[in-house]
Amino acid sequence: MTSKAGQTLVWDWTIRLFHWLIVLLLPLMWWTAEEGMMDWHRRLGLTLFAVILFRLIWGIIGSWTARFVPMIKRLAAVPAYVRDLFAGRHRPSFGHSPLGSLSVFALLAALSVQVGTGLFTVDVDGLESGPLSILISFSTGRDIADIHELNFDILVALIALHIVAIAIYRWVLKDNLIRPMVTGHRNDVEPASVVNVRPVALIASIAIVAGSLYAVMNAG
Repeated sequence: MTSKAGQTLVWDWTIRLFHWLIVLLLPLMWWTAEEGMMDWHRRLGLTLFAVILFRLIWGIIGSWTARFVPMIKRLAAVPAYVRDLFAGRHRPSFGHSPLGSLSVFALLAALSVQVGTGLFTVDVDGLESGPLSILISFSTGRDIADIHELNFDILVALIALHIVAIAIYRWVLKDNLIRPMVTGHRNDVEPASVVNVRPVALIASIAIVAGSLYAVMNAG
């Protein structure tokens, strides 16, 4: 889809909303945990669960640039893409580049592990626990809590790498990746497919997320 100004729609509004919700929720999750505000940490964790689950579903039935299949196909081109970057050759991509696709999968994996372990985590005294911790033993919950903490460090490292990459693209390769994630449009790429939000897919995704969230919140 191309606007009147000749700009190409690359990211639909759900992908942009997902991105900025992650930017907002992760620092809040960290802060509430550090301050011992576990009621809020739990609420924010459930919100993050819903957001990530939606993104995983949208990666299957959503708009073209949101889907995982095109990104998976681009992974084979990562070595050649990196060689081109070091050679000073950079061509803006419609959607995620091969390296960007790799980053998406790494970040989504780390986010999924973080939220998934948070659902089952049990703290030392057993008073503050995830909503699904009732399904497992105390010792297993403590082991999962250790994974939860370790994975957070991995997640932070991936986010830092992501920020560095965005800075390199902006200042070295002269490719602003932030603006399209705000406006949804780029004027330097040719569309490979139509980017649109299909109402049926959106409603189905929201229904699955709502049902899953209800199940998690009422597991006990």
